[in-house]
Amino acid sequence: MERDNNYGNMPKGGRLIFGIFMVIVYVAVGLLFIFDIFNIGNVVISAFVGGLLCVYGLWRGYRLYKGMN
Repeated sequence: MERDNNYGNMPKGGRLIFGIFMVIVYVAVGLLFIFDIFNIGNVVISAFVGGLLCVYGLWRGYRLYKGMN
């Protein structure tokens, strides 16, 4: 069965560049949350959200490196 999204139609180089860009974005925003740049008010929540974003960014990077994405 074919996928209905346009992501599969993107050239391989485009997917790679987009994947690298998204890894950088997730890790960068996660670090901004960890260092409380957004002034959420609760440091624990900010650190938790930042940690989750960093871990997800690293997971995406691992999947990109292994070719699973």
